[in-house]
Order: sequence, then structure tokens, then C-alpha cells
Amino acid sequence: MPISREQALDYFRSTDLIGLGMEADAVRRRLHPEGVVTYIIDRNINYTNFCTEYCTFCAFYRPLPRAGKPDPRSEEGYVLDLETIYAKIAETVEMGGTGVLMQGGIHPELKIDWFERLFRGIKERFPEIWLHCLSASEVLAIAEYSELDLRTTIARLRGAGLDSIPGGGAEILDDEVRHRIARLKCGTEDWVRVHRTAHELGMRTTATMMFGVGETLEQRINHFEVVRRLQEETGGFTAFIPWSFQPKHTALGGRGWDEATSVEYLKVLAISRLYLDNIENVQASWVTQGLKVLEMGLHFGGNDVGSVMLEENVVKAAGTSNCTTEEELRRIIRDAGFKPVQRDTLYRTMFLN
Repeated sequence: MPISREQALDYFRSTDLIGLGMEADAVRRRLHPEGVVTYIIDRNINYTNFCTEYCTFCAFYRPLPRAGKPDPRSEEGYVLDLETIYAKIAETVEMGGTGVLMQGGIHPELKIDWFERLFRGIKERFPEIWLHCLSASEVLAIAEYSELDLRTTIARLRGAGLDSIPGGGAEILDDEVRHRIARLKCGTEDWVRVHRTAHELGMRTTATMMFGVGETLEQRINHFEVVRRLQEETGGFTAFIPWSFQPKHTALGGRGWDEATSVEYLKVLAISRLYLDNIENVQASWVTQGLKVLEMGLHFGGNDVGSVMLEENVVKAAGTSNCTTEEELRRIIRDAGFKPVQRDTLYRTMFLN
């Protein structure tokens, strides 16, 4: 049984971090009794040359000018050419990657035919690669600028080769928080509507949470509740992925919010595992917290360590430069007492060694 809102609030306020970790670990062991921790080899590709003020993956970057580039308002100015994207994917496949996570912000000039051309081109050349692409805000923008309804938009993107949708842009699913962060163009119900529609069309998605933007503990729990209710309704989420806001080099970094501590991160991870026991997988993050906290996270409810990330630009641009290799992730998993297993985007195991 999931914990209640009151229990979640008590856990957030508790000083018994070890006890909380043990409770979350018990749920992880119930859902994953085989003692396996998974990871994926994939690549994050920005299909634009820079993040605009409309970017929804991180939501907070200002335009980054590039010397000698054309007018960034034109397609020529910011969109990566398809051959460059194909080359990145070819390299991913050569390095054992199985998927691509691709996002690039909201751009009025990019309508659905551009994305259909992109996805079809990738699938024709790399039929084995899994396309885990676009945020809810991007999908909504594509629908708006293409003058299509949401269901038709997602169906056409899926028909062109889109396999699943990441949870980027969820941040905190509480409209009071989202209205305060003016750059978030997608309301809570909008985010839910995109994921619900994708689930109804047979697509799987992930749910994420970026905390540390001045939200209250109650608002964090509101986020958990929105995700839990949609999972009860559709069963379409494969994983929940929390991470902490990185204030460096972002437009919101000057608002005085303290960067989340490792203890705070472990609490969010553990409570998410307890509250969202209807989602099979909870991912512990190394990108924002580093590898030492990642190892601890495997005893606070995490059963997955995410991606080796052959390329990552968003968190790096925010001032965090943690990096790793497959060998290092496997060592950390073993040191934590688990068996490392490579997975694909749908959490199906690939190798067991």
C-alpha cells in the first residue's frame, strides 16, 4: 500500500534518514527481489544549436548566441541538419547504445512535418534505435503551431517513429509553483493531458520531478499525487525520475534558492519510492548529485541508475559536470551489493554479466 500524504509529510520532516531509507529499500526489494540494478546506454541530443528562452527541458536558459551563426529566428540558424543528427546516432549505435533522448525547446517554425521527416529519417537508417523524444510542452507546441488536436499530433508522431515520451518539463506539478516560474509554458493539467493521451495511444512515458525551486513540502507531495493518480488510471509510466534544480548559469539561479543537499535528495528519492509504489522503477540520479550519492540512492529506493549518457548538454550548461562510464556505473552497482544489468528504454533487460 502507498503511504498517505500525512505520512509523506512526516517523512520529509523526520530526522531519521536511515529509517526512511530502510522503508524505501523494503519497497524496492518487494518490487525487485532479484537484486538487480539497471542502466541504459543512450544519447541525449539537442536538435537545435542552442536552448532558446522557450526551452522546456530545463525551462530556464536564456538564448545562447553563437558567433557567425545565421539569425537564430530562422530554421537555418538553430536547427541541426539531419546528417549531423544521423552521425550522432550512428556513433551511439557503434558504442552499444540502444536509444536516443531528443529535445530542443519550443520553436514556432518547427511544425509536425519537420518532426515526421526527422523521425522517419532516423528509423529508415537505424530501425533498431528507440526514440524517446520531446517534452509535453514541445508536443503541445507542435500541435498548436501545426493546427492539430493533441491526439492527432501524438498519433502522427508515433506513426513517424516516435516510440515514447520523456517526462521533461514536469518540474513541480503544482500550478502555484508553475505560475511563479513564468517560463514554464505548460500547466499541470496540460502535462497530464499529454501523458494520458500518449498512454491511451499505447505509448509508454516517464514521469520526472525537478525540486528545489522554492516549492513547499506540501507542493512536492502534490506532485507525487498527480503522478500516482495518472498511473492508477493508465499504468503508462515506466519510471519516476527525481533530480534537484541546478541554479548555476540559469535564469532562475538568482532567486536565492539554496541548492538541494544530498540528504534532501535522498529524502525525495526514498519518499517517491514509498508514495509511487504503483510505478515499477525509480531512478537514482548521478548527473546532478554525483556518483557517491548515486550509490547511496540504491539503498534509498532506487533500482536504476539511468544512462551512461554519451552526450548530455542541459545539466552541463547549468554548471554541473559529473560524468561517468559504463564500467564505472557497473562498479558502483556491484559495490552497492547489486547485479548490474543493461536495459533498454522500456526497462527490458539486455545483458546479465
